[in-house]
Amino acid sequence: MTWLITGGAGYIGAHVVRALRAAGEGAVVYDDLSTGIAERLPDDVPLVVGSTLDGRRLREVLTRHTVAGVVHLAAKKQVGESIDRPLLYYRENVEGLRVLLEAVTEARVPHFVFSSSAAVYGMPGTELVTEETPCAPMSPYGETKLAGEWLVRATGRATGLSTACLRYFNVAGAARPELADVGVSNLIPMVFEKLTENAPPRIFGDDYPTPDGTCVRDYIHVVDLADAHVAAARALTASPGRDLTLNVGRGEGVSVREMIDHINAVTGYARPPLTTPRRPGDPARVVASADRIAAELGWKARHDVQDMITSAWEGWVRLHPEAARV
Repeated sequence: MTWLITGGAGYIGAHVVRALRAAGEGAVVYDDLSTGIAERLPDDVPLVVGSTLDGRRLREVLTRHTVAGVVHLAAKKQVGESIDRPLLYYRENVEGLRVLLEAVTEARVPHFVFSSSAAVYGMPGTELVTEETPCAPMSPYGETKLAGEWLVRATGRATGLSTACLRYFNVAGAARPELADVGVSNLIPMVFEKLTENAPPRIFGDDYPTPDGTCVRDYIHVVDLADAHVAAARALTASPGRDLTLNVGRGEGVSVREMIDHINAVTGYARPPLTTPRRPGDPARVVASADRIAAELGWKARHDVQDMITSAWEGWVRLHPEAARV
């Protein structure tokens, strides 16, 4: 069957496309290329350039390619930017999703996988976050992802659309260097950027209620995340009418300071970090319980932090060869 992957030319999306293809599924990519890169895609995967706000174009693509399922990744995703520009985030992430779901139901597409985020939880007061942990997002970005889940589930109940909402945690790594994250909004590339500039990596606040005072996160390799999307897609096709909400993480917390130490070890740099004030919207600790996704999909993360940093560094050096000259 053919899956439409919105945002499929992005960092995560390109990995999902390749994982679906490796699993024998057909793929069509729909991307506005605002952050996506067309060269990330295999030559035989069609790319349609368009916005999720364009319902007519979406309906044409769904019909022309006989799409049987959608994996929706297209979204704005920077927490800080969402605080400064909430209207942009609600338009792109919520209205764009509404328009897409309208096109999906009109075209009678039966399956829908929504890429949500751990940001829906906000600052949970538990050691491990389960899918039943109350959601209290701390940023407009997190709010739009939670509202997106509500919209997806409501559409499923009303129309019979099979749905899966995947709440993924901190994504890192790459399947191959040319697919690496080229942005610098996530911790690992942010540290790489500072090292390349011969500057100290930054820690945003070291006074959190955690063992070393820095934020603790659950990091997931992008290859494992892509495999989780494939597992969810197959679960929906095998059992129509399902409604899944699943964490995608490793269940292991790593602090910002620990991650910087790991990065220094992999890259050969040895620069101590510089502590700066906290950023708004950053919770102290968010670590997943991955029990439900293991039970529902038989999925478990296979890659560790070392794999994530090593593969991400190979991609960074490909784009910034001067970084390898320690």
